[in-house]
Amino acid sequence: MFLSRLPAAVLGLAGLALLALFSMMIGKYGSGPGPLFAALRQLVTGEGSDPLLATVLWNVRLPRVLAAVVVGAALAAAGATYQGLFRNPLVSPDLLGVSVGASLGAVAGIFLSLPVLAIQLAAFVGGLVAVLLVTGVGMLVRERDPVLTLVLAGIAIQALVGAGISLIKILADPYDQLPAITYWLLGSMTAVTRFDVFSILPALGIGFVPLVLLRWRMNVMTLGEEEAQTLGIDTLKTRIVLIAGATLVTAATVSITGIIGWIGLVIPHIARMLVGPDFRRLLPAAMMLGAAYLLVVDMLARSIASIEVPLGILTATVGAPFFLWLLISGKRGWS
Repeated sequence: MFLSRLPAAVLGLAGLALLALFSMMIGKYGSGPGPLFAALRQLVTGEGSDPLLATVLWNVRLPRVLAAVVVGAALAAAGATYQGLFRNPLVSPDLLGVSVGASLGAVAGIFLSLPVLAIQLAAFVGGLVAVLLVTGVGMLVRERDPVLTLVLAGIAIQALVGAGISLIKILADPYDQLPAITYWLLGSMTAVTRFDVFSILPALGIGFVPLVLLRWRMNVMTLGEEEAQTLGIDTLKTRIVLIAGATLVTAATVSITGIIGWIGLVIPHIARMLVGPDFRRLLPAAMMLGAAYLLVVDMLARSIASIEVPLGILTATVGAPFFLWLLISGKRGWS
């Protein structure tokens, strides 16, 4: 079975690598394969006549490509996990307030004029605190459906945190801080550096561990609470561990790029239609599709207009019609 899936995985990774190379060529300066290979030759041999081109490719575009791959894969993996746990294809990582909590942390950091690294740390902590609040409410209310309780608690926490963001936007300097806050909330990879990408890799690694190790338990969890308990699964502990992993992954990515919505909703559903609900195949498929999707969106963001279009606008333009299609199609249940 592993060997039968290997060719598809190799083809997927090869296609993703080609798409990443193509993304390196897209931009206002030095477009095309010729400048890319010239910059590569200059990097290896030190010989070249255009140092500006090498700077653009290796210090600007390469970090964006790496960030698109990492962030797209991470958000899609988190979305697939949340959808499996809640047995609902309309669930996304925003459900438990991860994104809005991270937004509050980042907005507060911008308002306080903190350095970039401190703003990223504040966003990371904000996302974790929001989820801890939601899960804490869920654990206090034991006599009701735990899934419904988490959803309702998430809605309440999102409304509360959203009010805090609005308050900070009102108090912010309208000429300096407010534009930075607004642009961050729309999502962008303009200012992402290689250090930013490498800085979140440890958190991503820790978050992915339970998603990979418990992938077979995720398949059992999709059968429902009672069925999973009958098969010997501690559903409460399993749910907490998986939610913690998905939350850590989401908070880490949001901390460097801002809010990039809809990936965690749209991509896992497409992956499920392609490879089925088996989480062992669904997780890698969603990650590759998420990385490819965000690469394409980022290329559009820096090429379709004279100014860069925020990623959140483009992902919403695709995600919202897809969400409406899911509702109109009238599909019920998890199958």
